[in-house]
Amino acid sequence: MSLWEYANPVKFIRATDRVLPWISILAISSLTIGLVWGFFFTPDDFRQGSTVKIIYLHVPAALMAINAWLMMLVASLIWIVRRHHVSALAARAAAPVGAAMTVIGLATGAIWGQPMWGTWWAWDPRLTSFLILFLFYLGYIALWQAIEDDDTAADLTSILCLVGSVFALLSRYAVNFWNQGLHQGASVMRAGALAGDTQERVSNVFFLPLMVCIVGFVLLFVALVFLRTQTEIRARRTRALIAREHAS
Repeated sequence: MSLWEYANPVKFIRATDRVLPWISILAISSLTIGLVWGFFFTPDDFRQGSTVKIIYLHVPAALMAINAWLMMLVASLIWIVRRHHVSALAARAAAPVGAAMTVIGLATGAIWGQPMWGTWWAWDPRLTSFLILFLFYLGYIALWQAIEDDDTAADLTSILCLVGSVFALLSRYAVNFWNQGLHQGASVMRAGALAGDTQERVSNVFFLPLMVCIVGFVLLFVALVFLRTQTEIRARRTRALIAREHAS
C-alpha cells in the first residue's frame, strides 16, 4: 500500500471516516484529562503563582499554530510537485484551524505576559514574528476566497505558504537568534527536556499534564483537519457538478 493512494479523494474520505471517531474521542479525552489535571490538581508556581497554569493552553496552542503552518507547507509542496488535489485542500482546511490556534496563543500569551512583564504586548522578536504569522494565515485564507479557480488558488496560496514559513520558523526559533527579547527560551520542547534533564525544563508536576494537553491539541488539530478536508472535497465536487450543469 502506498501513501499516495490517499491522494484519491474517495479513498481519503473512506480512510478518515474510519479513524476520525477514534481520533476525536482521544482528543476530547486528552484535553479533558490534561486541562483538569493542570488547572485543578497542580500547585501554584513559587514565582508566578496560579498564572503559570495558562501554560496548559498557551504552549500547546502556540506549538500547533507553528506546526499547522509547517503542515500546510508540506501539503503545498506536494501540490506543487505532484498536483494532488487532496493535499491542496488539506492545506486549505488546516489554515482556519491554525489561525484559531494562533489567536489562542496570542490571547493567552498576553494574559500571561501582563502580570509577568507588566504589559499586555511587547515587540519581542518571537511575539512579533508570531503576530506576522497570524497575518499570513489571514492572507492565506483570504487568497483562497478571492480566487474562483481552485487550481490557480492552490498555486498562489502554495507560494504564499512558502514565504510565510519563514515567520513560522522564526516564531519557533527567534529566542535562539535574538537574546534581548523578553520571551524566555525553550524550556519544554528541547533535547535536554525530553531526555529528562530537570535543569532544562519545567518541573514534572507541570510537565506531565502539559504533555497530555499537547497530545490533546495535536489530536484535535488532526481531527479538525480531516473533517474540514472532507468538507472541502465535497464542496469541490459540488462546484464541479454545478459548473457541468451550467455548461450543458
